This record gives sequence, structure tokens and C-alpha cells, in this order.
Amino acid sequence: MSKPGDSNQITRDYFDSLLLETRYWDSDLPSTHMELFGSAFETPIMTAALSHLHGVCENGMVAIAEGAAAAGAVHWAGMTEEDELEDIISTDAKTVKIIKPHLDDQVVLKKIEHANAHGALAVGMDIDHCFSGNGAYDVVCGLPMHSKTTEDLRRYVNASEVPFIVKGVLSVKDAEKCAEAGVKGIVVSHHHGIISYAVPPLMVLPEIKKAVGDKMKIFVDCGIESGLDVFKALALGADAVCVGRDLMEALKNGGTAVTERINQMNRELMTIMARTGAKSLNEIDPSVIHFRNF
Repeated sequence: MSKPGDSNQITRDYFDSLLLETRYWDSDLPSTHMELFGSAFETPIMTAALSHLHGVCENGMVAIAEGAAAAGAVHWAGMTEEDELEDIISTDAKTVKIIKPHLDDQVVLKKIEHANAHGALAVGMDIDHCFSGNGAYDVVCGLPMHSKTTEDLRRYVNASEVPFIVKGVLSVKDAEKCAEAGVKGIVVSHHHGIISYAVPPLMVLPEIKKAVGDKMKIFVDCGIESGLDVFKALALGADAVCVGRDLMEALKNGGTAVTERINQMNRELMTIMARTGAKSLNEIDPSVIHFRNF
């Protein structure tokens, strides 16, 4: 049984509160092809920005990248050593490198430079790791973190030759600040319950979409377990989604299992798209979503 305020359970309950109507006339089998930052992909289902996967399977960080590449999916990478990121990108996985909000700004800038130099699709910051749960700044793997300002964000955006992403946006206010700073994409996420009683990403997503429109790409993370969950996120305003823990389970059987799981979820997405009259991702209509009130 979940504890009161469990953000992951609240998020799951919100997913399950969203109901769908069907639209069969004039529908057909859909395409899930997606373009992002000048590259084409087979699916809007992406890996999440995971780290330290060596205990999941042998060379787990590279294996999940290989799985994403084989599925034609965008790959995201969290904390890595420089040589590890180079190994990940050498798999031909189009990779978004996410950097922690390190106290030392030079560490951040060096990581941006390294990701740019070695062919990352995009680079970004995991802003919700500024603070720990004990009233202090966070420390991750012995490395001190710190809060950042919008001026810091502008500097990071300007330092990157590839699109800059911010992960951990869960409000219109933060989304608007990202847009003003020139950010090219945000991940709407509460980092798997980093704060109790967090608003579910899909609950705040339509407000964020209305506020920033097409100024940036909008991605959703947290609790996505099926193609149906993916569809609901896309219908409410996301351009693509990140899947983490569900793929970690598949990764126990290696990169091929990751490919199979992404493909399975994509087929589930295609089924829902066909049954709701969407022949492509941009034809997904938010009006097919109904909110349970009974």
C-alpha cells in the first residue's frame, strides 16, 4: 500500500482517471514517425535520462543506448563519465545528455562542451536535483549541487551548439522562464516522486502547452507503463515521452529486450491511435480524452 502523498501513486491514479472515446470512421493504421532536432525517429517513445545501470545488466548504459537505436528511438543519458558518454554515442543512438546542476559552473560548462564535441543530439540540465530532502543543497555521488538562476540558464543555452533541454519542469512559471531563456525543450516531470504530493505531469501539461505553445518541445516523464499512457500524454500536449523504470526491467535481459519493449509499447500506441482516428502523431485530438467524474 502506498503512503499518503506518494507522488508516483497519485500520478498513476491520474493516468487511470483519463478515459477515451473511439472514432473509427475514416481512420486507418497510423504512422508514429517523429522528427526531433533535425533527425527522424520511428516512435515518440524515448528512454529516460537514466544513470548507473551497470548493476542492471553488463555495460547497462551502452546496452540501453543500443536498444533505443535499434528501435529508432531517441536515447537520453544521465550521469556518465566522459568515455562512457562517448561509448554511448558511438552506438549511433541519437542521445540527449542530461547534466546535474553542479555547484561548480565550470563542471557544467565542461560537460556541455564535451557533449557538443562528441555528437549529442541535445544537452540539458536536471534542475530538480538542486536540493536534497534534508533542507540542504543536494549531493549526488559525492558531487555538490546548487540552485541555478535564469541567468545561469541563459549562459548554458548560449554555451551549447545543440538544443538545450531542461528536465524537471512541473509548473507554467518554470516553463515560461525556460522559453524566455531560449530553451528548446522541457521534460515535465517530478523525478519519480522527488517531492510528495506533486501534481501529476499530465494534470499540469495542458496548462504548460497553452502557455508556451510551440516555442519549445514538450516531453513527459514519470510513470509511463504502456502505449495507452503514451497516447494520453501526447493527446494532452506532449511531443514525446520518456520511459525509465519500465525499460530498466527489460534491460535486465539486455539491449535487445529494450528494443522489444519499446516496439511493443509503440504497437500499443498505434492501436489506440487507429481506434481514435489519428493517422499520425499530429492528428491526435485532445478531445478524445474524458476525465472520470463518477
